[in-house]
Amino acid sequence: MKSANKKYIILVLLPIAILAIVLYGYKNKQYTTADGNPTASNNIELPTLLTPQSEQVIAHEGYTVSYNSQWCIPNWVAYELTADEVAGNVPRGDDFVPDPLAKGNTATTNDYKHSGYDRGHMAPAGDMKWSKTAMDESFYLSNICPQNKNLNKGDWKELEELAREWAKEYGNIYIACGPIVAVNHKTIGENNVAVPESFFKVFLRKTENRWTTTGFLFENKAGNKKLNTYIRSIDEIEELTGIDFFPLLPDNVEETIESQTNIYDWNM
Repeated sequence: MKSANKKYIILVLLPIAILAIVLYGYKNKQYTTADGNPTASNNIELPTLLTPQSEQVIAHEGYTVSYNSQWCIPNWVAYELTADEVAGNVPRGDDFVPDPLAKGNTATTNDYKHSGYDRGHMAPAGDMKWSKTAMDESFYLSNICPQNKNLNKGDWKELEELAREWAKEYGNIYIACGPIVAVNHKTIGENNVAVPESFFKVFLRKTENRWTTTGFLFENKAGNKKLNTYIRSIDEIEELTGIDFFPLLPDNVEETIESQTNIYDWNM
């Protein structure tokens, strides 16, 4: 091989190798404990986008949002929900407003008027009763998507209520949810707010030193079915969304539990 070619290959491969080392350290050193198990303080619920798209990650008191200013809706919303938080008694808010921390284009309430869609929460207000600030921030439009009215008030709401029962039963759970937006998607309002084709919601918990997950996928349309008909593996939802869920889990654990759809690990 000619010397010039060797130098070219080195120049191309060296940055890739450096990036791989940095990313490996990011996952396996900074965010895991000595025994390889992530802790709650590591923000284990936070996903990672695997496909290039608009993203601004904003940490609010009750949830973290990956905001997409091109769609004016979130890529994902993630948070931990505990039994103590479910027991909160802060009254429900009702003031939908743009997220003051969101950069770029943002939805307004006028975009949703006469659109035929509800302002559907990703992190629900019912999970934020433990804090007035968390409750108010759950009404930021960065946490909201155009959602079919029947879905919002029906099966999606039923899963939100089940999640609160899980948090009480298991002590705490980790949740990530959001929209799936088609390439040729519909929009509403002057700000061209993207209308999702469907919605996902994934859960993680640890009991008796064992991690377990489950996922759900809902089309953005009317219908009423048993919740277990919406169950999908995390791997399936990752394939549809281009999102890596619970990336801070040890690789061997993540690969095992995310391929499963065992509903018997969750009380439904």
